Amino acid sequence: MTIKEILIKYSNDLENISDTPRLDVEMLLKKALGDVDSMYIRMYLDKELTDEQEKYFLEMIKERLNERPIAYIIGNREFMGLDFFVKEGVLIPRPDTETLVEEIINICNNKSELNILDIGTGSGAITISLAKYLNDAHVTSADISDIALEIASKNAVSNDVNKKIDFIKSDIFSNISREEKFDIIVSNPPYIKKEDIPGLDRQVKDFEPYNALEGGEDGLDFYRKITEESKYFLKNKGILAYEVGHDQASDVIQIMKENGFESIYTKCDLQGFERVVIGFYNN
Repeated sequence: MTIKEILIKYSNDLENISDTPRLDVEMLLKKALGDVDSMYIRMYLDKELTDEQEKYFLEMIKERLNERPIAYIIGNREFMGLDFFVKEGVLIPRPDTETLVEEIINICNNKSELNILDIGTGSGAITISLAKYLNDAHVTSADISDIALEIASKNAVSNDVNKKIDFIKSDIFSNISREEKFDIIVSNPPYIKKEDIPGLDRQVKDFEPYNALEGGEDGLDFYRKITEESKYFLKNKGILAYEVGHDQASDVIQIMKENGFESIYTKCDLQGFERVVIGFYNN
């Protein structure tokens, strides 16, 4: 089959599975053809795939037709202009989270010797982006998952920031010393209500790690735990920064107020939802 024939046939086949069927097919084609770029696909529409290339593509498209996320199939996802290796066991980085990272960068861009703690490393998207774009920052990155820490460490090396990051296996603050104080604690914790998990898209609930999704009965368990304990780890006027679910900002603000945080504000994502909550702690 030619590139053009594959684009037409499999874009149609994916219409009921993906919001971006042509883009999905193009990404799989680029992988099958040896990691070529999009311009190559457009310039060589009449090119016939070799038997080996076609076999590789058909293996991948079969997985996609079974609703396996494209990022897991090709093994990477772009975030904040950086490339991240991903596989099952870590949450796939999402554009919504860039709003959180961008706001922290805006707050801290002119500050020096920043000490940052990221709770819930995952693929390392937040940790590595902050280490990359904040010149004078050191990031401690904590996760309870060995798979997450392994993948994030790999991504730190590939993005050349491994010397600015310490990865620690920790259940929230369990292995973080109270002697160490942070300018910023940031987290994109699990925040989906337990009862809502069965209703999630199959591509999420059947492939992405359950522990990175479920946030308790009301989705707020981790916000309560992190906010209550963060006071013991923040410097004076330290910042606590969260990503929240699209309807959770007011609840998280209340939790932060009850724990003594001040000057709390939100930032909206591109769709207009309040997806970031940031507060300051005076100790």
